[in-house]
Amino acid sequence: MVFPAKPGDAPALTAIARAAKRHWGYPAAWLAEWEPGLRVTPEFIAANETFAARPAGGEAEEILGWAALVVASDGAMWLEHLWVRPEAMGRGVGRVLFEHAATRARARGFARLHVESDPHAEPFYLRMGARRAGVVTAAVQGVPRHLPLLEHALGPLL
Repeated sequence: MVFPAKPGDAPALTAIARAAKRHWGYPAAWLAEWEPGLRVTPEFIAANETFAARPAGGEAEEILGWAALVVASDGAMWLEHLWVRPEAMGRGVGRVLFEHAATRARARGFARLHVESDPHAEPFYLRMGARRAGVVTAAVQGVPRHLPLLEHALGPLL
């Protein structure tokens, strides 16, 4: 169900990120401001571990959601993206992507997976076992937003 994303998947991944962000009812002006962060390029996919969830037994090219891991300049592992098509939300796609990300981060030797979360997504990450480690305040269109910083302990390799 989870496969490495290919650089050619960039338009589909971008469309999913945009649709997932719109799902939460944010104003159009906010979505426009966030557009650069929602745009995925082939170069991003090639440079970072990016993977897509496809339905079991479904069409090979249909992507239900995707995620990407990024190593920050300080050496920490971040779940930079995790997006699910709105019509696929609540069907376990996010869980599969998160578990895959955690497994991959652990296999790469990381003890923690960090997430800067949208406030709407925080309950999902808490259900996955992450804990709140802080908050980042970021303004959009002059309105302050408080983004949860989360950590997920990965545990030892088995």
